[in-house]
Amino acid sequence: MNSKIDKAIEYYTIKSKEIIEYVNSNHKLTAEEIIQSAEELSILEYKLTALEVAKEI
Repeated sequence: MNSKIDKAIEYYTIKSKEIIEYVNSNHKLTAEEIIQSAEELSILEYKLTALEVAKEI
């Protein structure tokens, strides 16, 4: 079970880093694009937190 959780954590971590790199490297983003990226990042961080908790159980 932990291997599936570890794989999911790895996947969501990579996706989070991609969003952060996208926002930090693109200086022509609109406010709406920044907000959208922040919302996506928030969802990923929530999933990562849930997976970390599940891993401890």
